[in-house]
Amino acid sequence: MEAVQAMTRDLEPSPKSRETVLHRFARFSIVGAGGVIVQTVTLGVLLRIAGMHYLVATAIAVEASVLHNFVWHRRWTWSDRPRARTAVALLKFNATNGAASLIGNLALMFLLVGILHMNPYAANLITIVICSMVNFALADRFVFI
Repeated sequence: MEAVQAMTRDLEPSPKSRETVLHRFARFSIVGAGGVIVQTVTLGVLLRIAGMHYLVATAIAVEASVLHNFVWHRRWTWSDRPRARTAVALLKFNATNGAASLIGNLALMFLLVGILHMNPYAANLITIVICSMVNFALADRFVFI
């Protein structure tokens, strides 16, 4: 019984690690808020000025946000972690966060706008919130290690 309790105790995050995760998630969210602005403005420009189809515009807007977020996550959110070469880190970030964002955003935008006829700007914000939780886990456990 004591061995099971010791193993369980070892698996529980310490108060310090919980604080670190919450602090890092707060930074992630602040950077993400900047990314939301980049994505929303890019989407608006591509829809209203360029007259692009909403799915093409979404893909481009997501990538603009991914690039913005990469720079600031590397400089601030995970600045305490060892730095891989920029090209390697960017490739990992795009392959995880970029892919999750792109696939998630396109699928959800198709569902919300294409099928449910929701406003593309409102749908964009909903997709960002949904994808952000997956992106935090991917960045924390795979990209910035």
